[in-house]
Amino acid sequence: MSTATAPRPSLASFWHDLPREGRLLLSVVVFEFLGTGLVLPFHVVYLHEVRGFSLSDVGLLLGLSPLVGFLLVGPGGHLIDRVGARRVVIGTLLLLIAGDLVLMTSSTVWMAAVGLGLSGLAFGVSWPASQSLVAAAVPSELRQRYFGVNFTLLNLGIGIGGMLGGAFVDVHRLVTFQAIYAVDAVSFVPGLVLMLVPLRHVAGRPVATGHHEDAGVSYIAMLRRPGVASLTLLGFASSFVGYSQLNTGMPAFARAVGRVSTQGLGLAFAANTLVIVLLQLVVLQRIEGHRRTRIIGVMGVLWSLSWVLLGAAGLVPGTLGATMLVASCASVFALGETLLQPTIPALVNDLAPDHLRGRYNALSSAGFQLAAIIAPPVSGALVGHHLGSLYIGVLVAGSLGVGLLAILHLERQLPPAVNGLRGAPATGAPAVVVEPVPGAPAVGAPAPGQPVGADTRD
Repeated sequence: MSTATAPRPSLASFWHDLPREGRLLLSVVVFEFLGTGLVLPFHVVYLHEVRGFSLSDVGLLLGLSPLVGFLLVGPGGHLIDRVGARRVVIGTLLLLIAGDLVLMTSSTVWMAAVGLGLSGLAFGVSWPASQSLVAAAVPSELRQRYFGVNFTLLNLGIGIGGMLGGAFVDVHRLVTFQAIYAVDAVSFVPGLVLMLVPLRHVAGRPVATGHHEDAGVSYIAMLRRPGVASLTLLGFASSFVGYSQLNTGMPAFARAVGRVSTQGLGLAFAANTLVIVLLQLVVLQRIEGHRRTRIIGVMGVLWSLSWVLLGAAGLVPGTLGATMLVASCASVFALGETLLQPTIPALVNDLAPDHLRGRYNALSSAGFQLAAIIAPPVSGALVGHHLGSLYIGVLVAGSLGVGLLAILHLERQLPPAVNGLRGAPATGAPAVVVEPVPGAPAVGAPAPGQPVGADTRD
């Protein structure tokens, strides 16, 4: 990594420098994801054990949401650039509320499919819309820290929600599951209020400028731009060997090969959340001013180590050692997450011109979502056919490959300022636009001599 001569800014200075809009956005994260944590671990239990749907139907139902989201992400990116990120975020929040309310009353498979389909429509565009909204509200120099703090609060909310949900729900009492879906729906209301009232001036339609002639550019044409295809591939690869495996492959391997109990898996995921909550803010300060591609390279090494630890659990199956190795795997993986989560969103949004920001974020989201669709059957096939060693080998090699892709290929295509080097000359982009509201505060912190919301990137 590069050495930075300037002192690293403190987290206290980050909060002080963060615009009012950024503070408001962070203020609802824990509550919103507390609702997510309440329901996330219990979809299968609710649909199968409480509603009585067959496991095959439940599998199809739970695959519906990511599939719908993936199909919508491309049109969603165009919509963000056309009507503005805030309007799209409002739509996703309304869809999420509706999806929860339908699921809460789903006594038939088709009703559950409608509820999960509504959630899928929302999730398909929620990430690119929210990332574009953040980019309009938070200056470039603060985005990496913003995304890291947001990730910490997100995990804190999910962790608290998961613990509360586990202590509250009872498979013999339908009303307990209906209650957590109702609370999840309510958890999106504060964000909706933010969008409609104090943040109604943020992230409107991009203004037509001299650079706006490519506003109708296709995704294929965008992939030909420097760094875009590599960054999209990096998102896909990191999701395939990372998050998709943590959520599906790791539990499958731990249970089938390591013979770890369900309580042991719960310990592993608790350790994962704890590491993120405790270390993310420390890591943020340490990585400030370093090349983001090099940070991703370190992450690749950490993830490869985490998969080695998972593989070692298969050497001592059914023992306390296997449980500790799986928990260690999840913990080391979490340390890698603290490096990845602040960097890739910041890279995407610092590289994107404002009038294409929705589509840049949609491409990045599509890479992650495609991996989430492909990875589960791949891991299931390898583990299910007793090819655990091959499975671990693929993950170790793939994790190292992610780091090499970032350092050896992507780094050469990025301007130094986009890659996180403080003081490097920036390149120019069209102006960020906000919807005029009488008396509304300015968005972001303009550089000396710049108009509010102006940007200097290509």
